[in-house]
Amino acid sequence: MVIDGFEPHPIVRLLGKPSADFTGGDLVRAIEQLGLQQVNLRYVGGDGRLKTVAFPINSRQHITEVLTRGERVDGSSVFTGTGAVSSDVYIVPRHRTAFVNPFGYRPSLDVLCSFYDEAGQPLSHAREQVVRRAAEVLTQETGMTLEAFGELEYYLEDEPEHIYPVEEERGYQESGPFSKGERVREQVLGHLCAMGVPVKYAHGEVGNILQDGRQLVQHEIELQPVPVEQAADNLVLAKWVVREVAHARGIEATFAPSVSGKGAGNGLHIHSRLVRDGANAMVGAEGMNDTGRRLIAGYLSAAAALTAFGNTVPTSYLRFADGDESPGSICWGEKDRTGLVRVPLAWGGDVLADMVAHANPGRVEPVPEPAIDPQTVELRLADGSADVHLLMAGMAVAARRGLSDPGSLEVAERLSTATHGDFEQLPTSCTGSADALEAEREMFETDGVFPDTLIDALLEGLRDTDATSDEGPEKDDAIREDLIRRHWHVG
Repeated sequence: MVIDGFEPHPIVRLLGKPSADFTGGDLVRAIEQLGLQQVNLRYVGGDGRLKTVAFPINSRQHITEVLTRGERVDGSSVFTGTGAVSSDVYIVPRHRTAFVNPFGYRPSLDVLCSFYDEAGQPLSHAREQVVRRAAEVLTQETGMTLEAFGELEYYLEDEPEHIYPVEEERGYQESGPFSKGERVREQVLGHLCAMGVPVKYAHGEVGNILQDGRQLVQHEIELQPVPVEQAADNLVLAKWVVREVAHARGIEATFAPSVSGKGAGNGLHIHSRLVRDGANAMVGAEGMNDTGRRLIAGYLSAAAALTAFGNTVPTSYLRFADGDESPGSICWGEKDRTGLVRVPLAWGGDVLADMVAHANPGRVEPVPEPAIDPQTVELRLADGSADVHLLMAGMAVAARRGLSDPGSLEVAERLSTATHGDFEQLPTSCTGSADALEAEREMFETDGVFPDTLIDALLEGLRDTDATSDEGPEKDDAIREDLIRRHWHVG
């Protein structure tokens, strides 16, 4: 096939085929022709972070075996609560995920892996298998694919700059020299694109904080829609790259929900859309249709339980209590930033052609149409503590409920900000989140999407987290500061 001249992925360019078509043999060829010296098998652990097993390249046979068979790992060390009985598990490379590692001393090929048990079956409690199963069940029942992407917010912590100093709460899309950390952001963008992670854009976010002789500057990276399984992988990779680039520059990045007693926290808003036969199933001639409203109803009806995946530490609830745009009410609105679910502006109503013509008088080129209508719904619940694979699996489960429940349109009407302003509130602590998940666990366990042992472990973890802190969002300054520091490296 002809590869786009703008294609940033070096392996795609080399092989002349999309990453979805990569084989093990293709990757061996890429290693040879690119002069790579190591293979890193990567996987997402029970803590949601990226793990690594490194293999030196000893021979063609050796590396072919590694890229085909994978390796054994100690599952009981990777996933808490599984016990020694599930100690030996397999990790098997997913060839389409391969990329050239932009870091490290030795030039390396990295590949994400999936987990399998001793019988060769998908390991039910592995993060990537949970979201894969959730997506499969949704598609089997509805004929639609759930696509998603995240808005990843993070802070860079450094010493204050005295030339063009930071102005608090004035960081939104600020440009240099007033914006700080642009070089980190630009380098992250370049790496992600070359790794095959589709990025829409990046910019400075609102949060600029000066406190205790340190400078905290907030940034955001918005990715592009892909099936939910890939969307979760992409967020884990993006966090890893942000941390690596910041570390190389001697500064620290944090995705923590709350980073200070003042200023904005780090959210993780997830956009999603339903696709059928290559078209956005949520929109019609008049904009958002009943399928879209059913999806929204599904998210809202499960919202309290979804906090168990998206808001996993006590500082998540500090963010809800403190933030001007951190939604606590279970409701939705169109272009309304106070709602838990928002329907963002998406070039509807044939306005684009007139805008382009007005901005560019005399232009004659046709306005290009996107392959799929860009309309999404934005779930504004999660933050940087989210276990992104379980969050997106939970969203797929909630979508299935919304699409199958005959009362969903009534739910959407009742929870719209256009009708009233008095709505049920999200949980205010990890314990409250655990209670909500426990009440809804049957929905998540249906068809084996979430194993009951995984739900048990999540409930125990949430309640244990609150047991070591003062429950609730109302805390004195010393307690708040201790919690913020304790959960600084979450996510």
